[in-house]
Amino acid sequence: MKGFWISSLFFYRQMKSHFPKGIIMKLNRHFQKNTALFIQLLSVLIINCTALALEIRGTVSTSIEPVQNALILFIDASDSSRQFSTLTTRLGQYSICIPTSVDLPAAPPDDFKLEQNYPNPFSSGTTIPYRLSGTSEVQIAIYDVLGREVRKFVCGIQLKGSHQVFWDGRNSDGKTVASGIYFCRLKAGDKTLVKKMIVTTGSAQPGPVVFENLPQLNFRTDVTRVGIQPYYTVRIANTDSTIPMIIPKQINDVAIPSNAELNFVVEEYISSSAAVVFLDSLRQHISGFGAANILRWRPDMTADQIEKAFGTDDGQIGLTILRLRIPPSASEFGFNVPTAKAAYDRGVKIIASPWSPPASMKTNNNLVGGRLLESAYADYAAHLRSFVDFMAKNGVPLYEVSVQNEPDVQVTYESCDWNAAELLKFVKENAPAIGANIIVPESFNFNHSLSDPILLDSVAASHVTIIGGHIYGGGLTSYPLAESKGKEIWMTEHLDTDTSWTKVLATAKEINDCMFVGMSAYIWWYIVRFYGPIKEDGRVSKRGYVMSQFSRFVRPGYFRILATQRPQMQVYVTAYKGDSKVVIVAINQRSAPIEQEFVLKNGNVPAFTPYVTSITENAVRKSNLVTKNGRFTATLAASSITTFVSQ
Repeated sequence: MKGFWISSLFFYRQMKSHFPKGIIMKLNRHFQKNTALFIQLLSVLIINCTALALEIRGTVSTSIEPVQNALILFIDASDSSRQFSTLTTRLGQYSICIPTSVDLPAAPPDDFKLEQNYPNPFSSGTTIPYRLSGTSEVQIAIYDVLGREVRKFVCGIQLKGSHQVFWDGRNSDGKTVASGIYFCRLKAGDKTLVKKMIVTTGSAQPGPVVFENLPQLNFRTDVTRVGIQPYYTVRIANTDSTIPMIIPKQINDVAIPSNAELNFVVEEYISSSAAVVFLDSLRQHISGFGAANILRWRPDMTADQIEKAFGTDDGQIGLTILRLRIPPSASEFGFNVPTAKAAYDRGVKIIASPWSPPASMKTNNNLVGGRLLESAYADYAAHLRSFVDFMAKNGVPLYEVSVQNEPDVQVTYESCDWNAAELLKFVKENAPAIGANIIVPESFNFNHSLSDPILLDSVAASHVTIIGGHIYGGGLTSYPLAESKGKEIWMTEHLDTDTSWTKVLATAKEINDCMFVGMSAYIWWYIVRFYGPIKEDGRVSKRGYVMSQFSRFVRPGYFRILATQRPQMQVYVTAYKGDSKVVIVAINQRSAPIEQEFVLKNGNVPAFTPYVTSITENAVRKSNLVTKNGRFTATLAASSITTFVSQ
């Protein structure tokens, strides 16, 4: 300890001129009052200052989607030999640390090194730095203690110099790996190095002490030009596993402040019209597709309508989620039971949303508008609990219960207004009393500002299982924060009253987009309505057949798998895997038929059966298509949706 104390003082005296004045005052104060705390704080600075670096984070995306496994390279504008690179994650995110000129001496130019990852141990992600002694084709693989490969980074050809990749702690299926020891292998040409890493998923993460109101440390980037920000050339390029392929881009004279966030938008490059399906790359879990039966605003469903809505045979839709209204009066609870019980007995998930608390619990004593009285929070939770218990006693256990339908829009019908602080307080303090899994916030246009505070509060977040929202006028985007907290993301309501074929096919594209951005469920508004999946006369509508192209074949428990999202202009593809089946859904919005090639990677499927819905056909089964060398070609009918189901 004495040696550390002496060396710490020496380091402090030598380097304190590089620290901001506020840091020096804080160190001096702790040195005078508390020697132990001084050492603790100084040790944090030593750890940081022995690796002085610019920490840069951000995203790479096209105008509509994140770009994963893209190479992002930073080249020092004043010294082109200083080059640093990393790869984007599956959400298009990257993180890179660039050592500055006041770092410890750099490694010799000809050094080939795999540095220790940092932080280590880690729980949510770690940076793996390495140095190349020459231009090489680079691969980085992560293995568990049994020698099984859990993740691979194909970095492509990289130049001599320093590079790094960021590992988010997930395997190739997108799942967080278990705690334990892992090995990182760097392969560059014929050279190989291995380092050990420790993952502490779900446990306390060791790390530096955090001091409240500690100023940000901003270090000089060049001792000869104090106060001048460094400038870099940024290059963004494809690797062998970049999805989607992009047009390489270079941005010159990028100023890099300390701890910057830099987001880049690139253009997608379609070098081939093939749709590539990666059979081993799992994405989000699929909970299902559904619609609402809201009583007593509409007549209840008939037995025939129930069969058509939830059955999976020809001429049926195959919905797997039913959404109900929680009435403000317990006297209306029973109206929900008949259809919900019939659906539940078929394996359908039953969810329920309130449009308003009882009027007596609100600021305006009215079912329209107003806010929930804070003094009535416990009573409202008890009201929701009474509905949960009533349905369970009648043979309909609820899968999820919402706190409020569309809390962020003012309307002239049954409703209640909530802000983010009110939702947070209610969920944090009262959600457990409801006695069911909770979904929030069901905002009008999936407003993340209503759910972010809940996700960022550990107690409130633990009370929520699903983040749900509607997509009226916006909100159809990915939600990395919800994903990082382990929450499923559901689209719980949308409608379009236009029944023209163009708008009906647009519903298919909307479902495709919801799945592509990571949502686990898509729920339409009324099941039975002229614009819904079943018409009032009992016939399945064109929109119903379009929805069935997903819901009949992509069943609960499936996973979306990685696939080329837009292989050709106005052609959109998503793919799924489950029950030993592979399902590919392709939408052709062109007014003419088009030949579409599909390429299967990392697996084999002998044949597919296509089902087609177009302006003239309703989920019609076509002849089987046999794959050859992992490929098959299909003709996508004009303005159609085709579902390919593996045999």
